[in-house]
Amino acid sequence: MRAEEKPAIRVPTVHLRGGSAIRRPLIVLAVCAVGVVGYLARDFLIPTAGAIVLALMLTPVATALERGHVPKTLAAAASVLLLALVLAGVLALAIPSIAGWIADAPTLTYRLEKKLEGVRESIATLQKVTKQVEQAAATVPAEGGPVSPVEKVVVQDGKSLLGQLASTTPAVVLQLGYAAVLAFMLLVHRNDHRRQVLRVPVAFATRVRMARMMRDINERVGHYLFALAVIYSGVAAASATVLALLDLPNAIIWGFLMGLASFVPFVGAPVLIALVAVAALVTFDDWTRIAAAPAALALIHFVESQFVIPFFVSRRCALNTVAVFVGIALLGWMWGIVGAIVAVPLLILLSTVAAHLPSLRWLEIMLTDDRPVSERLAVKPPLASVKRPSPQIRAVQVRRRRVAAR
Repeated sequence: MRAEEKPAIRVPTVHLRGGSAIRRPLIVLAVCAVGVVGYLARDFLIPTAGAIVLALMLTPVATALERGHVPKTLAAAASVLLLALVLAGVLALAIPSIAGWIADAPTLTYRLEKKLEGVRESIATLQKVTKQVEQAAATVPAEGGPVSPVEKVVVQDGKSLLGQLASTTPAVVLQLGYAAVLAFMLLVHRNDHRRQVLRVPVAFATRVRMARMMRDINERVGHYLFALAVIYSGVAAASATVLALLDLPNAIIWGFLMGLASFVPFVGAPVLIALVAVAALVTFDDWTRIAAAPAALALIHFVESQFVIPFFVSRRCALNTVAVFVGIALLGWMWGIVGAIVAVPLLILLSTVAAHLPSLRWLEIMLTDDRPVSERLAVKPPLASVKRPSPQIRAVQVRRRRVAAR
């Protein structure tokens, strides 16, 4: 006899509408994976991101040199070399000063303690009261027996500061060299890369969208960074001049650090002003100059952030304040100081890309301010390649649309 056939088992099926049920978990997993990779590969990604930001910032300089009939290789080399010379000059001034600060650390600490004698007496009184309370609590024995004293374990690292600097210097030099070479290559081949990227899409409409995207990236990020570099150079010069007039030692270094710290919104300038206040407290005996140094920097920062930046770059950057703060905190935790500096340019780059992709429109809304970036982009004139096409180009476009519709 033939075996009886088993009845078919009905398995319930779940119908997905547009893949929305699985797409959101995949997006969350992809974001987590990007965060993990960004943290683990920070030694490679930090100089890479810095090179991309430097290339975008130096693009207007290289373009201006090329318009002056300078070869593109020489223009890119001159742009990178000029920035490298400025950084080398600042480091040449900063290293002896830092070495002097390290050598005079005990003296500076003693002078700071003498200046803060009143505050130290108040803290000592508070500590004395706290110790008396602890002793009174320690005299009460526990139910299980006498209270044993708490043992303190102190672990000291045998490596000195100079040893740490000597061990980390080769890696930093390699990263700086890699970033400089990569920025130079991106500047030299930026037009070639643009043409190669435009050859990837098959559809003509996608090519036009990518061309507009790259144009807006060059406009928003490149010109924004160049404008910020010019403004913060003025901030550095003004800060150095004011501190030099107040006779604060190493005024040029403090001015350069003020300009560099201004690239980190909300955090950089206040931290640097606090450091200048400590340096003025250690250096000066006159309370007028002690208060004048941080007050002058605070005034410069107020004028720059409330008047100069909104007048020149408010139309180039419309990021959400919360998104900027969270981005700086996240990249600062992952990549350190360099991550905090490149956070805003990377957010502008991401918002510009999201403005041209319908699937990422939600990200554009979350990153931008009250006015989406796409509204500003929508009123821009079209590219020259799609403005008043000839009959031959129009016929090719119609033929491509018919092929795509099939």
